Amino acid sequence: MPARATTRRRQLGAMMRKLRARKGMTLEEAGQLVGVSKATVSRYETQEGPVKWPIVDALCREYGASEAERKAVVGLAKAAKQQGWWSSFADSIPETLNLLLTLEDDAIREDHFACVYVPGLLQTRRYVEAVQHASEMRLSPEDIERLVDIRMKRQEILSRAKPPHLWAVLDESVLRRVVGSPDVMREQLDHLLHANESPNITLQVLPFSKGAHSAAMGSFVILGGAESSLDVVYVDVHVGSIFMEKDEELERYRLAFDYIRAQAMDMTSSSKFIERIREEI
Repeated sequence: MPARATTRRRQLGAMMRKLRARKGMTLEEAGQLVGVSKATVSRYETQEGPVKWPIVDALCREYGASEAERKAVVGLAKAAKQQGWWSSFADSIPETLNLLLTLEDDAIREDHFACVYVPGLLQTRRYVEAVQHASEMRLSPEDIERLVDIRMKRQEILSRAKPPHLWAVLDESVLRRVVGSPDVMREQLDHLLHANESPNITLQVLPFSKGAHSAAMGSFVILGGAESSLDVVYVDVHVGSIFMEKDEELERYRLAFDYIRAQAMDMTSSSKFIERIREEI
């Protein structure tokens, strides 16, 4: 599975292209500065073949990358051949999920706006099972169990010694949509209340009473790197998953998230609101 085991290589190529483009250099100019060919620089950017981290480090310095950017990109180069915990599933999951798991494994923060379902990192097992059973894609019980296992394994990043900070804004519809059964939903809401007490989780509710808002485009996730220029936006749409990293795309979603969390209730009010909905179910 060598092609599936190097998802970090894909991210590395994207970051190298982005840094060079920001500096306004051609492939040939970049290569001359560090003593390698135009073809080598191109290969580093197009995910083809192995990479040498000292060359990546030298290119980052010539591109004027910040210290945080350089360390993050060099880290990707050093880890390009490493397999994540999900490698045993790699042959049976979409490449987009493989990339999401890689990005999430390296993220130091995640900003979520959810308007359909509870964010995956905050879902209970029974809630995940109900979502999978409701999918229009009819899967076997074995496939559903495998996907549920992956979702639950993902959540372990929140239990790390240095977990990413998860900031989630939930539209009121997420809380009122009874997924699975009233019992499953009450358990899920209890889990959200517990999560909102964690020091690395910020949970807010955007109530219907706020009316129109800046995220009418739907649910999204901003996966944050060591520096903002390393951020990636993830959007799960009906036809598949989309990853966006252009500066104008990042700015649009960052601004939308800033507006949403400003409109949403604070953490204490959000917990009280969730408790009230739980009692109504």
